[in-house]
Amino acid sequence: MVAGGGVSVLSGAGLSTESGIPDYRGPTGRARKAEPMTYQRFVGSARARQRYWARSHVGWRQIGSARPNDGHRAVAELERLGLIAGIVTQNVDGLHQAAGARRVIELHGGLDRVVCLSCRERTPRTELERRLGAANADWDASGRINPDGDAVLDDEQVEGFRVVDCESCGGLLKPDVIFFGENVPRPRVDECFALVAGARALLVLGSSLTVRSGLRFVDKAAALGIPIAIVNQGPTRGDADAALTLDAPLGPTLTELTTLLQHPSPASA
Repeated sequence: MVAGGGVSVLSGAGLSTESGIPDYRGPTGRARKAEPMTYQRFVGSARARQRYWARSHVGWRQIGSARPNDGHRAVAELERLGLIAGIVTQNVDGLHQAAGARRVIELHGGLDRVVCLSCRERTPRTELERRLGAANADWDASGRINPDGDAVLDDEQVEGFRVVDCESCGGLLKPDVIFFGENVPRPRVDECFALVAGARALLVLGSSLTVRSGLRFVDKAAALGIPIAIVNQGPTRGDADAALTLDAPLGPTLTELTTLLQHPSPASA
């Protein structure tokens, strides 16, 4: 399926677990009970923002230092070989780009950027981390990392953490990601649909497709008669529409696929 080229990729959290970032529903996520921040709580409560930024500040130590794994590198290599037309990722970790992939649509945004909710200025997360570190020089905490990139902290740990606002206008700062209760911008969704609709095949990597946000692209491909292949650890909501499903670890599987396509044997050709 991939050998013919023109493949669009839909990737999820399962692709990044080998980089040390937990997923939601796969093997690393089932033991965790993460409670994602909602947009309404974030904008409506100073206490919620304090809790979010304290947890995210700690979590960024791991997320910000994460490196692409073999799966990310294999996807980037398949794109370099001209077999992948583009990637829609549900992940916010930026690891596709760090691995060298070029056409990446971040469906849910990226944690490496911060946006002001008043003036809409976007700034690097590294700059915010510098400011948060300076404002909380005497504060320190640690906790288990959640899939959203924050850490599990108790109320006592959060107490005393200082939040900083936009340097340009004093507005509220938010990570440039889509929170629950917030809509993905329509132009971004349309771009994703166009990529999927124009592809010869759709390859789903590391997503259970539990959330409608990703499943809709599988539904689109199925409606158009575009072949679908899914590689994931565990079942997915898209399995019934897939021509091929494979329950396997992403890194070794994609590395083997890339090697095979770079050096095809007579039998596979």
